[in-house]
Amino acid sequence: MRSATTHNPDGVSETPPGGASPDFGKVRDELRALTSTCGVYDLSTRAKLEITGNDRIRWLNGMVTNNIRDLAPGHGIYSFLLNPQGHILGDFFAFNRGDRVLVDTDQTQVEKVLATFDHYIIMDDVEVANVSEKLTSVGIAGPNAKDILKAAGFEVGDLKPLQIEDIAWKETKASVVCGEQEPYPSYEIWIAKEQADQVMTALRSAGATPASRDALELYRIALGIPRYGQDIRDRDLPQETEQERALNFNKGCYVGQEIVERIRSRGNVHRKFIGFRITGSAPAPGTKIQAQGKDVGEVTSSAMIPAARGDQAVALGYIRREVGTPGKEVQIAESSATVSDLPFADLLTK
Repeated sequence: MRSATTHNPDGVSETPPGGASPDFGKVRDELRALTSTCGVYDLSTRAKLEITGNDRIRWLNGMVTNNIRDLAPGHGIYSFLLNPQGHILGDFFAFNRGDRVLVDTDQTQVEKVLATFDHYIIMDDVEVANVSEKLTSVGIAGPNAKDILKAAGFEVGDLKPLQIEDIAWKETKASVVCGEQEPYPSYEIWIAKEQADQVMTALRSAGATPASRDALELYRIALGIPRYGQDIRDRDLPQETEQERALNFNKGCYVGQEIVERIRSRGNVHRKFIGFRITGSAPAPGTKIQAQGKDVGEVTSSAMIPAARGDQAVALGYIRREVGTPGKEVQIAESSATVSDLPFADLLTK
């Protein structure tokens, strides 16, 4: 499951991300499919950028926070793109496709990512192309996801997180990517754009339940996955986000590396990204978090999660490290809240 905005494939009314409570009827069933059986969803708002040229590996490795240099063919990593001051300009997944690197990000980030890439291509043998009009994605998630894939004709092996496998499907080429949120199975099918509807129909016929944007937003928040532009902003530093999976401290120099290394060597940053369980309604993004009457953080995403033991208001956000210990009681608006580890594991079970 990526931190992706998705289209609404099934006509469910969409609500603004974070804070608003959707109609729990159909959305509850869709979320239950994502956590208990299998849900299928459109990922056409993910963009695909293709990087080619003899210098592509060396050049991209010098641009991002993770290790492109040692990335094996058929595998991917999650990474940040920083400015020289160490602030986050964007996030994406990069996959080594042998003769090229395929970057997967949200459409809302494409303009900034392409402009940043273009700024740093000087004498390098590197070309970047937006291939989103040719290649799109369909996602599935849930305990039965692999069985549903097989029933729909997608025969894949035991893939590791962010491993990609090219297959033949109905006399056409497709690629299947394994999600990274263990132990919550998910996959993406990368396919030619004109065949996305056919893939969606096949997965639904095999037993997957269509999941709307509302259900996916609840699932994202329950998993604790930050979304760039909402939970990760261009004023944030990498270590504040708690996304250690995006960082490699042994890869050598890259844009913004000096700041990241200085934080690592001198000690932690003052804030961290974490979860909150709330007594009452879900607060709006931007709501201040208080401890002993003082502002100590802010909410970035929130939701009312339907669960077997009762609906639970939760939030994602930043809090000062000295008060950000799981189990710590804080105040959010008029409600009491408890700092919580991510993901909200009990809300992701049957």
